[in-house]
Amino acid sequence: MPELIRLTLIFPPALEEAISELLASQPEKPGFTLLHGEGHGSDFSRASQAERVRGRVERCLLWLILEKGKEAHILNLLKTHCDNHDIHWWSEPVIAHGRLG
Repeated sequence: MPELIRLTLIFPPALEEAISELLASQPEKPGFTLLHGEGHGSDFSRASQAERVRGRVERCLLWLILEKGKEAHILNLLKTHCDNHDIHWWSEPVIAHGRLG
């Protein structure tokens, strides 16, 4: 069984459609989970006026489970095709996974 990782992407909601369409356009069509959330931190340089008042920024969180090493392809796609200055990412090992049914 190949070694798996979870790639996490955090980005502004304005990039949601572009990133979703980019991933869906790939031949392997990696499945992903997309959540909406709020980011808390000290850097509000790119925050809207409303976000600065609230003290948090709107963010999308996207998870992909991939074979280790395939994350480089996804990251290169994002660098090439998306406004990537505000996309944060990290990867983590997947220790176990499966379906209950």
